[in-house]
Amino acid sequence: MGHINDIGSAIGRLAREAEPNLVEIRRDLHAHPELAFEEHRTASLIARELTRMGIEHQTGVGQTGVVGTIQGGRPGPTLVIRADMDALPIHEQTGLAYASRTAGKMHACGHDMHSSTLLGVAGILAQLAPDIAGTVRLLFQPAEEILGGAAAMIQDGVLDGVDMALGFHNHPELPVGRFAAVRGATYAACDRFRITVRGISGHAAYPHSTVDPIVAACHLVASLQTVVSREINPLDPCVVTVGAMHAGTVHNIIPDACELLGTIRTLGLAVRGQAEAALRRICTGLDATFRTQTALDWNPGVPPTLNADRVLDGAVAAVRRQLGEVFDAGEPSMGAEDFAMIAARVPSFVLRVGSGAAGRDDHLHNSSYQPDEACIGLGAQALARAAVELLAG
Repeated sequence: MGHINDIGSAIGRLAREAEPNLVEIRRDLHAHPELAFEEHRTASLIARELTRMGIEHQTGVGQTGVVGTIQGGRPGPTLVIRADMDALPIHEQTGLAYASRTAGKMHACGHDMHSSTLLGVAGILAQLAPDIAGTVRLLFQPAEEILGGAAAMIQDGVLDGVDMALGFHNHPELPVGRFAAVRGATYAACDRFRITVRGISGHAAYPHSTVDPIVAACHLVASLQTVVSREINPLDPCVVTVGAMHAGTVHNIIPDACELLGTIRTLGLAVRGQAEAALRRICTGLDATFRTQTALDWNPGVPPTLNADRVLDGAVAAVRRQLGEVFDAGEPSMGAEDFAMIAARVPSFVLRVGSGAAGRDDHLHNSSYQPDEACIGLGAQALARAAVELLAG
């Protein structure tokens, strides 16, 4: 017990010492956001910091990812800890002194904080390495926002020999200093679709001589909502969203085609298949009703992100020993995470880190998002303690 307490004190001290630098790194990353698979400057900064800490690392993994390795002082399992690096195509409206310097790009999901937090974890564990077991593999992952970076890194072998994994994400609905854990499915599967409804173009004055794809597509949008309301068990979460509709160029021509873009999000694998089948059937029925020719391009995305009980239980117990009774009840989110690709292969857990700033009602993917930076140091403490105890078994 004395050794455990000593580790906890050391983690707290090291996190507090590193925090000012971690905040500066976060602000640097925030001012220089990079989109999916464009994270060259971000990766370079991370590699520089790992070099400064004496941590072995490799760049160019999964195109623009970085992998660091910390070897413990005695044998043990291999644990992955992952942070994402990419920004979003959003024009920042915060007015901060360190706001994005690139028009139309912003860290509106907090991946700048995630990268800084994992650098904090790296610094703590590197200094404690002689006292920990096993191996820590630090994954700084690109392209989470397009749900492609995890698969790219896995293809490059980052999960070879890995026994378990930790992920984390800031949650502004949780006040800073609080954490949450969800058993089972914590984030949803997300599949994308593109539907092209083809008709016959013509003059707006003579619609009877055309096949109007816009009218048909409007009926299709309404019909797609019945997948959730009339086909899926109400106790099984499912969200069908049409996020874009493109058709026509002028006011007096019925166009040849209308294109719809959207997503289907589910928490269960069976529901995922049921929703896809319903979408295909509705598209087929549209042609019989409206004389259109409809093509569905179905793009399977990521499965639900599943937390493994044994990793969750070990991590939560460790965080409580480090920071006290800091956990709030969590519930599944219909947001998607490509950490799901890692969790599908090794037992994993995603820790939810409170980032809510006092007096603000922010949400992710918002042009005015301003999280509380205190979550960086607290997150580093939580993850470092979880890593030490999970590796110790």
